[in-house]
Amino acid sequence: MQALLEAQLPGQCMAVISNRPDASGLATAAACGIPTKVIDHRAFASREAFDLALADEIERYTPQLILLAGFMRILSDAFVMRFSGRMLNIHPSLLPAFPGIRTHAQALAANVKTHGCTVHFVTPALDGGPIIAQAAVPVLPNDTEKSLAARVLAAEHQLYPRVARCFLAGQVQLIDGRAKCAAPLARKH
Repeated sequence: MQALLEAQLPGQCMAVISNRPDASGLATAAACGIPTKVIDHRAFASREAFDLALADEIERYTPQLILLAGFMRILSDAFVMRFSGRMLNIHPSLLPAFPGIRTHAQALAANVKTHGCTVHFVTPALDGGPIIAQAAVPVLPNDTEKSLAARVLAAEHQLYPRVARCFLAGQVQLIDGRAKCAAPLARKH
């Protein structure tokens, strides 16, 4: 959240919405004068009811782009399809490797030499949307989950704003289920 705001992307951040009242991004946004909203998923009887309330709140702002950052809920197919082509996520692995959670532990257990992050379009397939860009970081011999996570996070803070800027400039699109980029976005760290 902080990296996205510091990037001074074109346009305006209309709102920051979270399902968790303790999400640090809410305080960050509020300190910058950005409207915030909490829609606590625990207050809803079903995933679909929560997703409908969340989607309706998002639609109030008519966003050109929706950036998921630390949003750890699986969204329903109906929600994802409602915002198809304008919702991005960043994932802390080089997808398709290590989807889901605990990606750094998975990378260390697999003894890979390179790890990183991926920005992708959100589709109904968990962490399976078309890849827009990736940033690679080396896995060092003495890495722990914490040290590897820190290097990947630094790469995320550079890659996600860069991709968002390109999307807002019309250089990144979802066409026929594929990510189309006008310029290369990947960079090694």
